[in-house]
Amino acid sequence: MAAGATTARVEQFGRGAQSLVEATLAWLRHDPGAALTALGVASGIFAALSLVRRLAVPPRRTAAEVPRGWGGTVRKVAGRTQDLFLLALSLELVSAYVGVPELLQRAFGGFFTIAAVVQGAIWLRALALALIERRAARHEDAGQLASALGIVRLMISIVIWAIATILILDNLGVNVTGLVAGLGVGGIAIGLAAQGIFSDLFAALSIIFDRPFASGDQINFGDTWGAVENIGLKTTRIRSVTGEQIVISNANLLGKELRNFARLERRRVTIAVGVVYQLDAAKAEAIPGMFREIVEGDPKCHIVRAGLTGFGASSLDYELQFDVTTSSYDEMYAQRHRVMLGILRRFDAEGIDFAYPTTVQFTAAPDGKAVDPRETAIVSTPSAFGEDAAATPSTVRGRLARVISGA
Repeated sequence: MAAGATTARVEQFGRGAQSLVEATLAWLRHDPGAALTALGVASGIFAALSLVRRLAVPPRRTAAEVPRGWGGTVRKVAGRTQDLFLLALSLELVSAYVGVPELLQRAFGGFFTIAAVVQGAIWLRALALALIERRAARHEDAGQLASALGIVRLMISIVIWAIATILILDNLGVNVTGLVAGLGVGGIAIGLAAQGIFSDLFAALSIIFDRPFASGDQINFGDTWGAVENIGLKTTRIRSVTGEQIVISNANLLGKELRNFARLERRRVTIAVGVVYQLDAAKAEAIPGMFREIVEGDPKCHIVRAGLTGFGASSLDYELQFDVTTSSYDEMYAQRHRVMLGILRRFDAEGIDFAYPTTVQFTAAPDGKAVDPRETAIVSTPSAFGEDAAATPSTVRGRLARVISGA
């Protein structure tokens, strides 16, 4: 059944072509002047359109020489105009305004329709690829993502040319309903089978367009810290701060909350300092000023705040916050080291002691007064002295004298 329909279509096409040739020859025999006029006008239109195309994009200009921006994109697309389309357009204009036989006019119309669909597909493909390449050129990883861009070009070409083919067949009178349905079912099947690959591919494209990070950036997601080493078609490789390489799919990576430390204008450092309670009030009040002097010893460091934050169990608690105008973690690390050593030296010069967990016991002398443990040592008297209690050295000596004298 299908073979018979195909044979009938071929015979119909042959009869139509024969009729077209006969009508053209008859026109040339009966009105050669009009035919020559139409040919001359068509040739002039074709030459004028070719000149416009040449002025828009000089043939000597390479892709690198075409200006960037929308003007360059338009010129690049215009440079893809085909001679076949210009010829079809010239013949269509001639057939509309010069006395051309009706059969030949319909043939010119069909030829122009097919050429216009093909040219439209070429323009659309060139525009889509130009926009993608223009955006990818801004990305530092465009070279590493060349494979992803190659697949995108292929996918764009397949979609555009499939649509163009359907339009051409529809204009030729072919029933394309079954073809469209088949392409839809096949596309769904392929999409389901390669769902993981496509999700990672589109994630790679998101990295190109949205640019959440680039190679060399320090990023954090979840409990992972590291530097981006490579962004591929399916996976991204990250060198962890502990040395191992982490490989994660692009889709999974973009599904997490990312922190990009490479785009920091400044890094903030917070240092907690505890000093002993025995510090006098004047020095306690001067500590924030000492912090400020130490931090501002380097022009890249800017103090944010410094002051007493609380009374701890064993210390007077201070907090220092300052910013380092850098995106480098190593440089921030070095500045923090410098500031902490400066605090250590300044405290040593000022006689300020750092606090550490300490327990102080206050005991009572025989007269009932409290004994300051900072001024006298505390010893434990043996049970032979008559009582087990803490005593000062003078108390111990008195008890020993009474024991010796027999009192």
